[in-house]
Amino acid sequence: MRLTDHKFFIAFIIFCFISPATFSQDEQGASPTEGATVDEAMVSVGESLFNGNCKTCHRIHQELIGPALANVEERAPSIEWIKNFIWNSQKVIESGDEYAVNLYNEYNQTQMTAFPTFTEEEIMSILAYIRVETAKGPEQVAAADTGGGEATTGSGEGAIPAKYLTIILVGLVVVLALILAVLVLIMGVLKRFLNQRAEMDESETEMVNASWSLGDALRSKPVVFLVTFVFAAIAFKFIINGLFSIGVQKDYAPKQPIAFSHKLHAGQYEIDCQYCHTGVRESKSANIPSPNICMNCHTSIKTESPEIQKIYAAIENDQPIEWVRVHNLPDLAYFNHAQHVQVGGLECQDCHGPIEEMEVVKQHSLLTMGWCIDCHRKTELNTKDNDYYTKLVELHEAADKEALKVEDIGGLECAKCHY
Repeated sequence: MRLTDHKFFIAFIIFCFISPATFSQDEQGASPTEGATVDEAMVSVGESLFNGNCKTCHRIHQELIGPALANVEERAPSIEWIKNFIWNSQKVIESGDEYAVNLYNEYNQTQMTAFPTFTEEEIMSILAYIRVETAKGPEQVAAADTGGGEATTGSGEGAIPAKYLTIILVGLVVVLALILAVLVLIMGVLKRFLNQRAEMDESETEMVNASWSLGDALRSKPVVFLVTFVFAAIAFKFIINGLFSIGVQKDYAPKQPIAFSHKLHAGQYEIDCQYCHTGVRESKSANIPSPNICMNCHTSIKTESPEIQKIYAAIENDQPIEWVRVHNLPDLAYFNHAQHVQVGGLECQDCHGPIEEMEVVKQHSLLTMGWCIDCHRKTELNTKDNDYYTKLVELHEAADKEALKVEDIGGLECAKCHY
């Protein structure tokens, strides 16, 4: 065997031993666009779990209450260590694990919430999501454009910027003023022209030169009738609006016993709604969070705040926090959060408005029967990859070419909400 053959043989052996490890690392760090190895369904499940449980305290590329999680698999002692820490971090710390103790002390001895119900598959899906986000790199937060945005009126692509609407209205007023001025000039010219005609008799001359009185015009029968009609119409409209507003609490924003800011928690810190309102995807009611959920963070954050002290007082006195209900439906109406959020795929903002922008929560929507019916008439069903609707979609498409909506599956039947 020649020397070159020996070199080739040695290179081939090195390639066989090194390449699998290299390929494995490449696959782990591959971005979704690179990899056939990325299980998109697994990553999607991981993203949902991360947003619902981890995002309260962690971000991928920046520190929050806890450490940034980018490359966590490389920094942690092992995958098994990560699983045990997620299941019960305090147990790992109490065992004397050096890495866990150092992490605990580094982050002000903040105790991480235990997640004993997570399965190994769920934890691995979270790690898969973190891997994908790590590969994407730090999020590029766009600088707020203070001068580029324009207020608009209406919605959609055809919305008119507010400043243009103002210009249009001012232009119309100017045009009307010019038309009025032109009419006055025309009347003056006609009056002079008619006065110069010699063939006009005395009655015609008196009519052309008759003086105009604002008082006489206001007391005339047509004007009195018009004013009376407009006043009656406006009064009737106010009465009807008042009758329709009975029981409607739109914009109702009661003062709460603790000044909790959704703008801070759901907006600035991006805490997922279901982290606090635990029943929103699983039960009829969204659930008002109990003090122990608040204590997941506030055992070590802003503990001296007067508002946080109210939570401590409620726990010490074994008394519930008496939150004031904002969204009230009458007892005769049945509404199920799980049906709309989990099955229907609605977002909290669809009914509650931009909750992440509210310092004090208020009722955003009407929540009337008409409002619900209108939603059922407009909302299309997501029937993709759902065998439950296969036959129903076929029957609907045979009779109607429009998309299947909630009203088509009994969304307007009285017994759906009243029974």
